[in-house]
Amino acid sequence: MGSGMFQALIKRWRRSHRQAVVGVLGAASLLLLYCAPELQSPGSYYVAYPGNYTFVISDTPACKNSTPFLLLVVPVAPSGRAARDAIRKTWGSKKLVLGQLVETLFMLGLSGGADASKQQEELRRESRQYRDLVQSDFLDSYRNLTIKTMMTLEWLATNCPRTSYVMKADSDVFLHVKNLVRLLLDSSTAKHNYMTGLVWWHSKVLRDPFNKFYMPRHVVPEPEYPPYPLGMSYVMSMDLPAKILGVSPQLKAVFIEDVYLGMCLKRLGIHPTDPPKDTLFLVDPRHPLSDCSLSKLITTTTKSILQMVDYWQRIREAQTKSGNMCLKSPVVQVTAF
Repeated sequence: MGSGMFQALIKRWRRSHRQAVVGVLGAASLLLLYCAPELQSPGSYYVAYPGNYTFVISDTPACKNSTPFLLLVVPVAPSGRAARDAIRKTWGSKKLVLGQLVETLFMLGLSGGADASKQQEELRRESRQYRDLVQSDFLDSYRNLTIKTMMTLEWLATNCPRTSYVMKADSDVFLHVKNLVRLLLDSSTAKHNYMTGLVWWHSKVLRDPFNKFYMPRHVVPEPEYPPYPLGMSYVMSMDLPAKILGVSPQLKAVFIEDVYLGMCLKRLGIHPTDPPKDTLFLVDPRHPLSDCSLSKLITTTTKSILQMVDYWQRIREAQTKSGNMCLKSPVVQVTAF
């Protein structure tokens, strides 16, 4: 074998060896990243709350010119104009329900991206038109839902102390407002220290690093979370926002917003209340729901804006007719969305 060929083989061996080493190191790095997130910054599991946030849009008469019995609060992305308009025309349009004043507000953070300034101007125009937007100056994102929730509580505690109850409902939720008001007017419903929804008891802390709700032991050492109502929708008496804010500085705010509320309730020594029936709050049910099911629930998640509008129209039509919706047949079927 000539010296030139021998040197070429040596170079090839060194190159392949170097590539193998780089590959091993790269795989090890990925393994550490995905299988041991606890080695990353603890900030990955917390949000920046409390913070020096302010309200940049808050020109609403709600709780200023009136005292609603119930305030419906919908956290929604700045870009969610279609969802806001749909709610304004459906369940959010109700003002007087069973003799009680009901108001609806939308809670937002700031847009990100290149067109943020343009979208902010559109939001200001929308606010001038409807006067139902409340916006704070944190970045609106899924990981910042806890910040959005806590800023909502700050706004409520400051502006609505005489309101009796507040209902938080996601923008993809259908809300049967009359059933909600009926529950809150019931003599068995507490007027203080009250929170209900689809309550999760003994919810295990997820330790699978591939799950988006993964929580390492150094952040939450307990095997289970305190009980909390699922974040898609929950209602609370209006004394709770100030109480939750009072204990929140004692707890680092984790990014799972409903879990964090449960932690604050535990610190207060308060447990959420199960609803009187398990048919009142539905998450991911089998759609389409029957007229009978719709007549019984308070909230349900939906698969589209069209489905939410359809459910509202069906409830509205049924309320103009006499009879029990659960005795009617056949069940109305809707087009799958």
